[in-house]
Parts: sequence; C-alpha cells; structure tokens
Amino acid sequence: MTNLVAIDLPLGPALIDEVAATLHAGDALTILDPRWGAETRAQALLALRPTVIVDASGRSRLPEGVAAEEGDALVVLSSGSVADPKAAVLTIDAVAASAQMTSTALGVDPTRHRWLACLPPSHIGGLSVIVRSILTATPLQSIDQPTTELLETAARDGATHVSLVTRLLGRIDPSLFEVIVLGGAAPPAERPANTVTTYGMTETGSGVVYDGRPLAGVEIDVIDPDSDGVGEILIASPTLLRAYRDRPAPLVVGPDAMPRWLATGDLGRLGSTGLLEVRGRAGDVIVTGGEKVYPEDVEAVIMRLDAVAEVAVTRRTDPEWGERVVAFIVPSGEAPTLDEVRGIVSEALGRFAAPREIELVDHLPRTAIGKLRRSALS
Repeated sequence: MTNLVAIDLPLGPALIDEVAATLHAGDALTILDPRWGAETRAQALLALRPTVIVDASGRSRLPEGVAAEEGDALVVLSSGSVADPKAAVLTIDAVAASAQMTSTALGVDPTRHRWLACLPPSHIGGLSVIVRSILTATPLQSIDQPTTELLETAARDGATHVSLVTRLLGRIDPSLFEVIVLGGAAPPAERPANTVTTYGMTETGSGVVYDGRPLAGVEIDVIDPDSDGVGEILIASPTLLRAYRDRPAPLVVGPDAMPRWLATGDLGRLGSTGLLEVRGRAGDVIVTGGEKVYPEDVEAVIMRLDAVAEVAVTRRTDPEWGERVVAFIVPSGEAPTLDEVRGIVSEALGRFAAPREIELVDHLPRTAIGKLRRSALS
C-alpha cells in the first residue's frame, strides 16, 4: 500500500527531513498548515484523506484514510473554495519533471547555488522549492517567517535562489539574491533584472511559463479567442496532475488531438512575439454595458497613481449597465479621488473600464501566499 503521509510540522529542518524520507520511501505526502482554524483543518482533512499523520508527537495511522496510488508523490490543496477544497495529485514523474525543467530554466548549479524555502509548504509554490532541492540535490535552507530581516540575512548567509510573492519583493534588497522567482500575484510593472515571473498553478506542479515563455517540454494554447485574441489558456506539460483525490482532473483533448491538456479556467492571449499574456480568471471578467473588462488590466493602470499602495478590482450588479467596475484601494498617504481613478483608467483603457465607485480599505483579503481573494471583496 502506498501511504499518503500528512506532515503537520512548521517549516524547518524537521519538515524538510520528513519530506525527503517520505519521497525516498516511495510514499505520497501532503503538508498541513499550522495556521488553519479548526473548521478549515477539518475540511482539508476530508479532501486529503491521509493514511498517516506526522506531527510533533510522532507518527500515527489514520484508520479512515485512503491510500494513494503507486507512483503518486504529492497531494496539494488547490487554491479555490474553502468550503469545497480540491486536492491535486502529482506523480513522482511529474514532480521530477518539474524539478528538472525549472532548475534548467533558472540555471541552478547544485555546486554553487542554494535555495531558500520561505513560503508556506502547504501550497505548491512553497512545497515545490523543497521538493526541487531534494530531487536535484541542491542545498536548501529555510525560514519559517519571511520577514525582511530574515530574508536578507539568509541571502547574506549564502542563499542564492528564492521564490517570493510580489508583496515580499518590495520589502527587501533584491540584489542580495542571484535569482528571485515571482508568483502568486501580478508582478510589479517595473521589477529588478534578477526576477523571473512565473505562471502556473497547483495542477501544473508549480510554474511552467517563465516571463511569458513556456518551459522546455511545455505547450500552451488559447482557445475560443475573442476579437482581442483573449481566450481560455490550455497547458500541456509532463508536470500536470494525475487527478484530484475525489474527482477527475479537468484534462481535455486539445489542439492536434494531443492528450492531457489542462483547461486552466484562466484567460490570456498570445502576443505578437508569442509571449503569453495572462488576463485573470474567466469568472472574474466584468461585463459592463456589453463590454468586457479584465480586472487585472484596470488594477495595473490604477497602480500607476502614487496615492495607491494596493488595489483590487471587482464587479457589482448595476441596474443600467448589468455590472459595474468597483475598485478597492489601499491608499498610500492621501487617498485618490474617484475622478482621479476614472481619469487615468479612461485614458489608458477607455471609459467603459473606469470604476464607477471606489472603496478605501486598510488591507486587501489575501491567501497565505499573497494571492488576492477577489471573491472576498464585496
């Protein structure tokens, strides 16, 4: 029987050692998040159904767990509904392919480089750094709290490569690292030369598109494009999930009858140079007065205002326009006015894309890895 081992330890040497031991034993593993509340933890365990749990008190068997299939390596909860979490299953072949592809693309040399693990390992962005290091025999260090001081100290102590979310980038001196991999949220308009933006998800085993270009062995396509070339992104990759624990994966037959294309549910377009431009989730598109508005486009424009520290754009029902654009803004100093926001968006994107209202907030709802929880805006 192939166990599914749930590791319930904080990020640190003990967790990393347990990940390595589980992989080497041929079992599958999943990581529990110590920050979960009781209800979230219970829902996660129902979705994961591990057979073994490892925590500070030791190792114990869970009689109601469900064994993994032979060859399974990771089971990771996908970002989505808290009430109905999906647990993506990644095989050892998929995980090994991801480790090799990403290391090659980033030019990682195990004799010279060292990864820093600092993102929550319950998410693929954090776990993939650990697994990649183990499978490629690349040195690894970890910090449990990615504060400015700890991140910069780790770099001075020898960490050369790190995966960060965008909000952490602005808190450190990025020149201390050789390579910074950015994911989890839209990158800043201007970023250091040593940063690499990634596009991917739990179901792709981490990032598979770097700076708009697919990694070696990865294919991307956009289907059912509109007049602007924006359609749903499909991905074919050796890193794709096998299935979910309790349901089939959204794998389809894609262009040229290639099997195992992942229907991502994300919208994007292939630019004139062939680079992938991601426009956000299909369900996030706002249709106002018959015009499509992509929230991430509007957010990028509003962020040009010095008075804006953070912004999130969503929709509200409108009796005249069907839906209207609403911007939630965390101000930087004196708050911008609605006229200022509408003016800059109208000039850049057109009046139909301009927010019809703004709300000033102290913070935006985000996941543990910094992803915007757009569904929590109201």
